[in-house]
Amino acid sequence: MDELFPPIEPYDQGMLDVGNGHLVYWEVCGNPDGKPAVVVHGGPGSGCGAGARQYFDPERYRVVLFDQRGCGRSRPHASDPLTDMRHNTTQHLIADMEQLRERLGIDRWLLHGGSWGSTLILAYAETYPERVSEIVISAVTTTRRSEIDWLYRGVGRFFPEQWERFLAGAPGTPRDGDIVAAYARLVEDPEAAVRERATADWCAWEDAVLSGEMNGASNPYGDRPPSAQLALVRICAHYFSHGAWLEEGQLLRDAHRLAGIPGVLIHGRLDLAGPLDTAWELARAWPAAELIVFDDAGHLGSDTSRAHVLRALDRFAHER
Repeated sequence: MDELFPPIEPYDQGMLDVGNGHLVYWEVCGNPDGKPAVVVHGGPGSGCGAGARQYFDPERYRVVLFDQRGCGRSRPHASDPLTDMRHNTTQHLIADMEQLRERLGIDRWLLHGGSWGSTLILAYAETYPERVSEIVISAVTTTRRSEIDWLYRGVGRFFPEQWERFLAGAPGTPRDGDIVAAYARLVEDPEAAVRERATADWCAWEDAVLSGEMNGASNPYGDRPPSAQLALVRICAHYFSHGAWLEEGQLLRDAHRLAGIPGVLIHGRLDLAGPLDTAWELARAWPAAELIVFDDAGHLGSDTSRAHVLRALDRFAHER
């Protein structure tokens, strides 16, 4: 089972009122009587794409997809400078997921996602372990401040020219300063030109970090529509400048709460954006998790990583 399933359309969808003026878009596809699963997208702020539906056997899974606050089809959209970001935090997203589960009448569900999605999956599962049947994660992150500092400073050792440009995009920020916080201020600037320039510089840096990966799009950040870029960068800078509102190392420290939940962690050895050590540490702290390391790609994955995800989801589909 190494090939994606054919494209499918939702049989149900809606907007969930989660309070503070936020409406979260959700959809359900597959078999209404199938095993419940939810896709938790990355970013933060990327939105959930239709391609994520194709990882699940539509005969055996009831698949829930949703756009996290401020992005995708959820409203208000973070690309609008008038959208208030105060009620967009990790804790709010955890509460949104739980409200959505209750709204759909699901007792327990499988969690699947990657990158930032893995952080939110872990945060949710450690808060509501009794509501989680299994977890399948690719490109493992826990959004520790050390991981954030690596992505926006440390990995610059491999891309010194591009990092110098990234630093120059936040004038006045010292080399050892908080560059993420500087960009968070820039994307909140009242001048549209300032926000747009900061967004372009941020996307250029993210694309540089992923530039050595041959299996993905050439500019996975810069090729997005302008409104999607603005929302993504604003949400990313907002979350990362606050350390995702998590204590440093919290998700690894509390991994014991995942005891008894089967998990599969799939991570590329060549992942410069999120080095393998985080996945390794998580697997050691969560004995019920299996760590699969693939050698032919990094953060954007490959045919190999896709096959591992499909096999894990196929295996768990039999567990009711």
